[in-house]
Amino acid sequence: MVKLEEKQIAVEWRKKGATYSEILKEIHVSKSTLSLWLKEVGLSVPQKQRITEKRMATQRKGALAKRQIRLDLIKQIEREANDEIGNLDRNVFWMVGAALYWAEGNKQKPHDVSCWVKFSNSDPLMVRYFYKWLTDICRLGIADLTFEIYIHTGCDVDEIKKFWSAELDLGVDYFDKIRFKPNKFRGYKKNTGEEYHGLVRINVKRSANLNRRIMGWTKSLCNKFGVKY
Repeated sequence: MVKLEEKQIAVEWRKKGATYSEILKEIHVSKSTLSLWLKEVGLSVPQKQRITEKRMATQRKGALAKRQIRLDLIKQIEREANDEIGNLDRNVFWMVGAALYWAEGNKQKPHDVSCWVKFSNSDPLMVRYFYKWLTDICRLGIADLTFEIYIHTGCDVDEIKKFWSAELDLGVDYFDKIRFKPNKFRGYKKNTGEEYHGLVRINVKRSANLNRRIMGWTKSLCNKFGVKY
């Protein structure tokens, strides 16, 4: 008798457009039992719409909660990483800059023994770091540097120039050299939209010897830690 009453209550709630979760708060049965009771219950279009909207709202709420958990975890990891590093001296800043150039810069080769220092990247933080490294460690001035932006055709050139101008705290005129790369693929592209800012190349004038010196620093770094160069 109790089960019959519960079934009637469940059917009435369902006809009102209630979701399974809402019904299970009112009656204490398993979800499989509830599904069996309600499989023949027809719903109007507004009721179906309400259930769909309720389900989507629950999914959004769950996604937001997961996102917040992930953001909190990221902050915790970053705090722990900061504590692990501790205090750093100027030599670390120096060596990290040399390693960045080793990874992302133009290196001299047997067929090009006089290559100048050229550093290219699309990561604003990395570009800012290397720019500061050039001015602080290598003691270069803005007159020693030129900048190029590499972007795909169809992008907003003025906005991208403003972006890099703000990132490096330099006038927009320093970014007049624009190199366009054709889009080879049709359909969805990541290299468009507000999040796309192209790639910046920092060139150091008359810097063949500086290039050789940076490579000397990286070789010395390898030797000091027992890495065969």
